[in-house]
Amino acid sequence: MILYRPVGEKEWILIEKSGYSKFPPRFSEQPIFYPILNRKYAEEIAEKWNTRDKISGYKGYVTEFEIDDDYISRYEVQIVGASYHQELWIPAEELAEFNSHITGKIKLIIEFPIDKHEIM
Repeated sequence: MILYRPVGEKEWILIEKSGYSKFPPRFSEQPIFYPILNRKYAEEIAEKWNTRDKISGYKGYVTEFEIDDDYISRYEVQIVGASYHQELWIPAEELAEFNSHITGKIKLIIEFPIDKHEIM
């Protein structure tokens, strides 16, 4: 299965440092890791949320990666808004196992820089 993950600048740097092979651990206030099932929704998050968020470095990145179908089928698709707002909820404590089922590399497919006029 191909999945997407919108990330901010700090998370993207940690992905690079991993050799594009894993997502970094979640912070204690982040109980789930949520990969996205479609690019459209991932781009919305990266562009509309990450570029306006100080913690994300005011940058949004969309990553694409492949994960083992048998493994990922244990997680139920969550609809969190519009019908295409589809994501999976991976408990933070299961992220290391999730990472071990990624096949190939995590790819950067689009980057959204900040529009400084929008945050003033």
